[in-house]
Amino acid sequence: MEQKRQAVLSLGANLGDRLGNLRRAVQGLDTLLGTRVQAVSPLYETEPFDVPDRQQNYFNCCVLVQTGLQPQTLLGACLGIEAALGKVRTFRNAARLIDIDLLLYEGEQMQTPDLILPHPRMMERAFVLVPLRDLFPNGTALGLGFSAHLATMDTAGVTPYQPADGAPFWVR
Repeated sequence: MEQKRQAVLSLGANLGDRLGNLRRAVQGLDTLLGTRVQAVSPLYETEPFDVPDRQQNYFNCCVLVQTGLQPQTLLGACLGIEAALGKVRTFRNAARLIDIDLLLYEGEQMQTPDLILPHPRMMERAFVLVPLRDLFPNGTALGLGFSAHLATMDTAGVTPYQPADGAPFWVR
């Protein structure tokens, strides 16, 4: 395991127990070898974006982790968490029980068939940038400035969500 670095992930769910699936995904990230969740954004309910069919609203958040895993290994672990929670990949932008995207990895820019860092579409998505701003209020995440992109977006479909039980979305 190498030196620990920070990474930012975006989580979303719009099928089944959306809140429970997100909580379980964050817990899964926190239990990965050499990885610790440092911060979790508040939860947002968001309208489906760029989907080919009619779908229920999503719950979305961003998670900051510190990890000793390399980017490709972290991505593989995220895919494992998705599979453990029952995600089945049917078609692009299909409704899902859980989705975990690796957005940023400290000090890394890469383009492989399986992983592009920074995430190539993150700057187009209010459901990513709004919770990202909660983690990085200065508008720069791991060296990547995003505030100018967010300032030009329609964020009306990204609404803060408070769980009905009043409990924080995620607590270690």
